[in-house]
Amino acid sequence: MGLGPFFFGIKNMLNRRADKLELLRIAEAVALEKSIDKELIIGSMETGIAKAAKSKFGSDNEIKVEINRDNGDIGIFRKLTIVEKPENSNLEITLDEATKLNNLNKNKQIGDVVLQPLPSFDFGRIAAQTAKQVISFNVREAERERQYNDFIDKKDTILSGIVKRLEFGNVIVDLGRTEAIIQKNEMIPRENIKAGDRIKAYCLDVRREPRGQQIFLSRAHPKFMDKLFIQEVPEIYDGLIEIKSSSRDPGSRAKICVKAIDTSLDPVGACVGMRGSRVQAVVNELQGEKIDIVNWSEDPAIVVANALSPAEVQRVNVDNEAKKLDVILTEENLSKAIGRRGQNVRLATKLLKYEINIMTEQEDSERRQMEFKEKTENIVKNLELDETLGQLLVAEGFSSIDDIKDSSKEALLKIEGIEEDTAKELIERAKEFHEKDQEEISNRIKKLGLENDLIEHEGLTPGMLVTLGEQKILNLTDLADLASDELTGTYDVIKGERVKIRGYLEDFALSKNEADNLIMTARDKVYKD
Repeated sequence: MGLGPFFFGIKNMLNRRADKLELLRIAEAVALEKSIDKELIIGSMETGIAKAAKSKFGSDNEIKVEINRDNGDIGIFRKLTIVEKPENSNLEITLDEATKLNNLNKNKQIGDVVLQPLPSFDFGRIAAQTAKQVISFNVREAERERQYNDFIDKKDTILSGIVKRLEFGNVIVDLGRTEAIIQKNEMIPRENIKAGDRIKAYCLDVRREPRGQQIFLSRAHPKFMDKLFIQEVPEIYDGLIEIKSSSRDPGSRAKICVKAIDTSLDPVGACVGMRGSRVQAVVNELQGEKIDIVNWSEDPAIVVANALSPAEVQRVNVDNEAKKLDVILTEENLSKAIGRRGQNVRLATKLLKYEINIMTEQEDSERRQMEFKEKTENIVKNLELDETLGQLLVAEGFSSIDDIKDSSKEALLKIEGIEEDTAKELIERAKEFHEKDQEEISNRIKKLGLENDLIEHEGLTPGMLVTLGEQKILNLTDLADLASDELTGTYDVIKGERVKIRGYLEDFALSKNEADNLIMTARDKVYKD
């Protein structure tokens, strides 16, 4: 029915040409059609008529309108407060005058409100239009609130609808009683969608906007793939198999990691289905996106080896504290592990939430030798030791001067060839060097001109501050403008060759999570201020 006949009926009713019972029937039909409370519609009518009546009797009046729910009769009243000496006859009345209005008012007291009936009148075009606007606004607001309440529970689910139109690359989807939007960046790249197509998408968010609620859908989000697998694989739906994580390069490739709660099940086989029927149904919905299904394990080394398929991994060094994985493989498997434009390792990194470093056996050996040499040279030079003793300390796990400074004499005595006097001397020299080094670093920080907001930023050591200062990163805003890879270092493929790009703080063994945290907390402070 819509609001057109409803407003036409209101206009006629205001001008006393309509069947009042018919208007109640129209209000009931509109409430049913739009799934909102009939009482709210009638209440909106009362508010609208009251506003129109106010323009007739004067804006300084308090008008109340009552519509009889049984016969549609309209009562228009002026609200008056009982006082001893009225100062405004439009708002106040004496108790005697109130009793004359209605004998029931004789029980009222000073301060009570009474209703004075007002005569009916021809509202006219402007008053009728005012009433229409108020009713229209209230009904549409109620409809938006109903739609919001209907869809807020559908967040994090898959919704299906008809493509209504395309606007500037965004897709407007008709969900039945309301519309939703798939923004351009939430579409699968190169996907050909036309008006009239039936489409599925993940309900990313439902929120109130100035012009009504907005329902945001996504076909590019990893959870869209997760929800499709839940629909296609009964074992996941029943809770026998759990999706641990997923990552996507929309329209190209994806990875999903699954775990069997029921150990008798093969989680990968269940997701693939008979002759690949289950995974193929998901692939078809994702426009041919290639999906790698990875078996989950408590051991991240096993998971990363599975996730980097088809590359064959030789060895994985795991650093759980720093959330780092060094994956060692042969030269011929290097390009397979990295993937085209780094896609395979990038998806594996998102899947495991670990920083993954891909290297060959030779690169790993060279890296270890270089680290051993640098650590030895640092200890030998700064503690004035012979090279043999320096190598012995590093080999036994004392990789820095701070390790020696913080160790006990008993720990050093466990190393073969180190006597009590030597152990004591080593600790004293390490402490002296640390004090001298800290003083030099403090002076260096001052000379570099670092600002206090960066110096006081949690997570940055004095050594890190000096390194940042040397790179002209002098305040918190400079740090907030960086990407985590600029701090930790990364690999890139340039002209087909894998190139190492050093990070500003790479020498401090900063993990990607630590770098992300340093930058994000800096951004929070900068933007908040």
